[in-house]
Amino acid sequence: MLRKLEVFALTAFFGFSTFLFADQITLKNGDRLTGTVVKSDGTTVVIHTDSAGDVEIKLDAIQEIKTDKDLHVELKGGKTAVGPVTTTDGELNITTSSGPVQVATSDITAMRNGDEQAAYEKKLHPGLRHGWEGGVNVGFSVARGNSETESLSLAFNADHPTEHDKITMYASSINTTNNLTTPSTVAALTQGGIRYDRDITKRLFVFVAADYMANVLQFLDLRQVYGGGLGVHVIKNDNTTLDVLGGLNYTHETYSNGNLIAAGPPPVYDSYGVTNRFLAATIGDEWDQKLGKSTTFTQTLGFFPDLQQTGEYRFTFNFGTVTKVNKWLGWQNQFGDIYVTNPPASAKKNDVVFTTGLNISFNPSK
Repeated sequence: MLRKLEVFALTAFFGFSTFLFADQITLKNGDRLTGTVVKSDGTTVVIHTDSAGDVEIKLDAIQEIKTDKDLHVELKGGKTAVGPVTTTDGELNITTSSGPVQVATSDITAMRNGDEQAAYEKKLHPGLRHGWEGGVNVGFSVARGNSETESLSLAFNADHPTEHDKITMYASSINTTNNLTTPSTVAALTQGGIRYDRDITKRLFVFVAADYMANVLQFLDLRQVYGGGLGVHVIKNDNTTLDVLGGLNYTHETYSNGNLIAAGPPPVYDSYGVTNRFLAATIGDEWDQKLGKSTTFTQTLGFFPDLQQTGEYRFTFNFGTVTKVNKWLGWQNQFGDIYVTNPPASAKKNDVVFTTGLNISFNPSK
């Protein structure tokens, strides 16, 4: 009997200790969550619980917050206070090393625990050698029998985000050949680019970009697009980013001769080389979404109407998913559609590409 009482007492003590030294959030409806307050953006609060993981709660639905450990609290006007936090009647009380600080909860712009604050400070000025996120995609297929095709797709993407700006780079290539009779190219598309974004306000940003493309089946030797403009962060949080873009670009594209009809001399082609130079508008969006802990999808759309020749335009659409198998390996699927109104006479206006394969992350902590 005594032994059972000792076990009960120890269990009750450790359970009470866990409760006592954990952060607590009490909602206005009386519900209570116990765990670790992770962060707040001034609108919502994230608390990590053992039973439900990370839980996001609207700040105006909270009656009381009590933390055992320090929080880094950013206030309107740029001031910061550090210490354990309690709230009462719409007031936030921070027990700092230099004394208590009391502010209205409406003056909070951000709160972070120690780990989140360290990650935030590292993100402010990571330097170009650090802080990169992204990976490499590889896909390969071979068919034999009624057909003899070989296909190789490669893609690279990298982001360097800081608190107020971001560098984005990408490159991709798909090459498919059919060797059953006369060797021929089924697909050969290469593209790449770089973009820099800089926040002006919390929602508004400016961007400059350069994009390049070559497409053998469309007789496109090289398309160069240099542009810039303004963007709006319609949604920007840890799980969802939706940006809308608008601006101008200068396009320089060179098409080579088309299919050889007669060897000549002189050789006769079904179309002849042409170079286009024009000013165009840039209209588009970019959407990144996390689905659970293992899958993300990205979608980009671009519309580029020629401002010098009415009715001519280029349209691009890309959609892709990556599902993580472990920290550094995942499975990717990518769909792309590129449409131009003015290719050479014998070339198709539309290119639709689907690839699938392995994704190798070079930042496995993400």
